[in-house]
Amino acid sequence: MKIFVLDEMHPAGIEWMSERAEVIRWDDTRLAHWHEQADGIMIRTTKLNAQDFQRSQKLRVVSKQGVGVNSIDLQAAQTCGITVCNTPGINRVAVAEMAMALVMSLARRVCLQDRLIRSGETFNRNHHLGLELTGKTIGIIGMGNIGTEFARKMWGAFQSHLVAYDTGTPKPDWSQWPHQRTSTLEEVLAQSDVVSLHVPYTPANHHMIDAKALGCMKPGALLVNVSRGGLVDEEALHRALTDGRLDGAALDVWEEAEPPRPDHPLLSLPQVIATPHAAGSTTDTQKASSMAVAQQLWHVLNGGEPWHRVV
Repeated sequence: MKIFVLDEMHPAGIEWMSERAEVIRWDDTRLAHWHEQADGIMIRTTKLNAQDFQRSQKLRVVSKQGVGVNSIDLQAAQTCGITVCNTPGINRVAVAEMAMALVMSLARRVCLQDRLIRSGETFNRNHHLGLELTGKTIGIIGMGNIGTEFARKMWGAFQSHLVAYDTGTPKPDWSQWPHQRTSTLEEVLAQSDVVSLHVPYTPANHHMIDAKALGCMKPGALLVNVSRGGLVDEEALHRALTDGRLDGAALDVWEEAEPPRPDHPLLSLPQVIATPHAAGSTTDTQKASSMAVAQQLWHVLNGGEPWHRVV
């Protein structure tokens, strides 16, 4: 069998697979022939469209690192009889920790103060007062693996008042933390000092945080997105920040390019923290995730049922 690894991955999974099959890596000149030769492919960020699947002559399985599959034409894969599987949950601790770090950095203006010091500007503490998080209301949009881990950490660290909203079913058991579940997005936005997004991107929730949603948020609230860029209307967010409606925003994911262009309007605002879709990028997560991608791919190629089938 030939396995093509289209994106750079932690060596653990590649070494494991190399003991069982011929592996062609992302930096191999033979990679261009994957459509003709691949029995299975391992991917992180590569986009796969209908033409990719139609051109594939031997491809049976796509094993995706991470949970997001909006970069894959799932209908085309299904039409061509190609299995697509992903690896949800492995990065939940890393992403939740990143969300928590961004919340703390926004609340205490860490990045802004760092920039001011490095630039040599006069620093007046009274002009950059932060927000204490203990006892504050944290709005969590999405109660899946990452949202649940984030809730656990925020409650444990700050005894936060947790307010959660999720359209999915069934809902996870959060009985170990005092929390409120709302039936509408507007309810959680109106109550929260901090709003953190933890839902997958779908056409139905495109720009779920738009001008109307931002208008529902408490004045001076903070917004964190470590999920998917298309969830937030970035132009509307820019207006809410420049108008003073929100006190700050931290984005690890972006709608168009990741990282965003240097001239992106949000990057000109001092109250914005920008990171390049790196929330899940820890050594621990990347090692475990690459192993899961490789092992699930091998399992399916040898007749097993996918552990996490998408199509």
